Amino acid sequence: MKVKKMHIGIRDFHAVLDDFAAAGEALARGEIVPREDRVSFASIEAFRKSITPRRLELLHMVKTAKPVSINQLAGLLRRNIKNVADDVSFLVQVGLLETREEGNRRIPRVEYDEIDLKLAV
Repeated sequence: MKVKKMHIGIRDFHAVLDDFAAAGEALARGEIVPREDRVSFASIEAFRKSITPRRLELLHMVKTAKPVSINQLAGLLRRNIKNVADDVSFLVQVGLLETREEGNRRIPRVEYDEIDLKLAV
């Protein structure tokens, strides 16, 4: 089985905007722009504040236990459902977690096996 990686980088806002503009220009020319499994943070401090030990534990639990709801995930983590729901929403927003709606439930999913963090020196 091939390991699927999520790439995380520390890049300034202007570099991210430049990549976004380049992708938009390629789309305007009719080119296919491949989806990248990449998330960028503006600084190592922003990364550290965003990817806390509890959020890493949440990602691991979603990947390994495959909960069928946020409520079940909160139970598995032995955490308050509101705090888990807030963390899920944040991780979806930054692109590290996906959810799908099924009835009145949000089912969380992690579609990668590893996080690859790259820092420029």
